[in-house]
Formats: sequence, C-alpha cells, structure tokens
Amino acid sequence: MGQPSMDRCDIVIVGGGLAGGLAVLALAAKRPDLDVRLVEPGPVGGNHVWSFFDSDIAKRDRWLVAPLVRHHWPRYDVRFPGHVRTLRMGYKSITGEALAKAVAAALPEGQVIADKAKHLAPDHVLLARGGRLSAKHVIDARGAGKFPTLNCGWQKFVGQALTVKGGHGVEHPVVMDAAVEQLDGYRFVYLLPFDAETIFVEDTYYSDESDLDVSVIRERIASYAVSQGWEVAATGREETGVLAVVIAGEFDRLWPVSDRTARIGARAGMFHATTGYSLPDAVRTAVALPALAGRADLPERLRDRAAAAWRRQRFYRMLGAMLFRAAEPDERYRIFQRFYRLSPGLIARFYAGRSLATDKLRILSGKPPVPVGRAIAALRRFDWK
Repeated sequence: MGQPSMDRCDIVIVGGGLAGGLAVLALAAKRPDLDVRLVEPGPVGGNHVWSFFDSDIAKRDRWLVAPLVRHHWPRYDVRFPGHVRTLRMGYKSITGEALAKAVAAALPEGQVIADKAKHLAPDHVLLARGGRLSAKHVIDARGAGKFPTLNCGWQKFVGQALTVKGGHGVEHPVVMDAAVEQLDGYRFVYLLPFDAETIFVEDTYYSDESDLDVSVIRERIASYAVSQGWEVAATGREETGVLAVVIAGEFDRLWPVSDRTARIGARAGMFHATTGYSLPDAVRTAVALPALAGRADLPERLRDRAAAAWRRQRFYRMLGAMLFRAAEPDERYRIFQRFYRLSPGLIARFYAGRSLATDKLRILSGKPPVPVGRAIAALRRFDWK
C-alpha cells in the first residue's frame, strides 16, 4: 500500500471542537480504512469543559466518550430562592485537553492540519495559508456562528477554575445555584469540584443580549467566592461562551438545501434549543457517521438527520419563547425553580432532548410560573415550525 496523498483524502473534517473531534474518534475506531484529515487552526478541543448526565448518552454509545471523562460524580445539587434539591444522577465532565490527546492518538502524524479553512465545498477545502485539500466528502464542524436567520435568546457565561486555600467544601456539582442576585436575565452559578481545593465556577446568564463583559463577570465570580467564605489562592483555566437559545426559525434558512457541503454539530443546528448544549447530539451523530461515511449521499443523509432533530426540538423552542417572551428577566428563575420540583426521570429526559408526551404535558400543566396573559401571548406568537 502506497503513502497517502498529502492533498487528497477520503474525508476532511473542518473544525476540531466537540463535534469534529468526536467524529474523528468514531471514524478512527470504526472505519480505520478511511483517510481522515482534521483542519483546525487552534488547539483541538480548545479551552473547554463539557459536562453531561449519564442519561444524556445511550449505553450503546458511551464507548466513544468514556475514555475522555476526567471527572465524575454520582449526584448533583440545585439551589433556588425557594427550593434546594439533590438529584442522584450520574454527572461527568470531559476536557478539551482530553479530546485533543485522543485525537492526536487516533490520527497519524500530519493528518491534523493546523490551518484555517478560507473556503469549503462538498469535495475540497481551500486553506488560509495556501493549498487545496480534496476529499470525497468535506464535513463542516466549525461551530454555531451568530445564527442571523433565527430568533434567539442567549446563554452566556464565564468560568474559572479556582484554587481555594484549605478546600472549598463542595462535594458534588451544583448545576444551578440561582440563590444569587438576578442580573441580566436569569442568572445562576455553576460549580464543578475537580478536587478538594480546585473548583470550577461558572457565572451564567439567560439573557436577551449576546454581549458578554468578561471583566464584570470575573468580578462577580470573585464576589461569589467571598460569599462562600473561600480564600482563593490562584485562578487557573478560564472559559467563556455565548450559546444560542433558539426561540423560532426555519431549518431551511439555517441550512439551505442548496448548500451541499455536509455539516455536523452546532453548525447543523444540532443542539438543545433550551439549554444550548450540543454534546448528546454530537455523540449520536459521531456514532452514526462511520456507517454513512462510504455513501455518496452523505451530505443529504446528515442534513436529513439534522432536519429531523430540528423538528424534535420544537417543544424546547416553545419553552424558550415562554422563557424570553413571557417572563420578566429577573423572574425567569421561577421557571427553572418549578421545573426542578418535577420527577428525576422527567428532568433527565429533558436534558437528553428525549421528553415524552407525558413529560411535555406535565411541564406545561398547573399554574404557570409566569403571568398567564403573557404566557398565552407568547404561545400565540410562537413559530410552530
């Protein structure tokens, strides 16, 4: 067998974030016969921590992420002004560094191309530093972008790993600490105890605007640490992000039929419309990709999967409309406070994007945690596509 061509391959994946990295790992594991390249200008995985509930991923698919898990806990807490609860549900975290290490081990040397793609077509990529890489299939995994064709609210955050002198005393994750001052929409603090002295603190907002003032949020994280009685000895990794919370929009405008370049991940609209999280969909797509990789109609198949996922997200887009159009910004926490009084199974299926019809009815039943008139008005204006 001859040496692989440096300018031609079977599949080139553009974007080395979560979706692109997992796709590489799945193809390397299940289709080692394929010549796969990854184009990513920055570090693969970036500076990210991705967390998920055990129930987010089907047991048959966990082989893909199990080697990447760096932290795990058997339960988590939520805190609201009127409700505190511990849920006995497995919770895990993987890091960008773990993803980068796995990708480097999976692909032969030289098949991770540290460059930016300046143009994508279904069968080739033009690189910013010059050169053309041809492939049977190009897969766009470059992330979400701004989504100008969609009606969105925003989940935005700044997270820092703090080293606390003498220990922080937090035993398991706090997925939402909303017993904090409500600012810029629904605000909560997210806590991941990495070890006895290291805790990742993320200050998060469900906001009408996507603007993120990192310096202000850093000050709020410092104030939160003081309120917990922590003496911070050092600040480690810092992560920032702005995720779309989709309220309405047509899939055909997000991914036009005329665009025949394959997409995966947030670029394909494959994320939870209420939470903005993409890991469960990224795993499902990556696991399905090896069986599709040899098909001439790969782009059409991936688009059909993304369109079907978009239709399944309609209920969650409706919840986003309720959150951003019916609730006053400083009262939005009441929606989540009520939600976290529901059954653990319902909560788990919600985060996995697999809510049953009975779950949806239960979420919407009873006295709404927002003014009734505004709730009805929000539903009447909702785009049901």
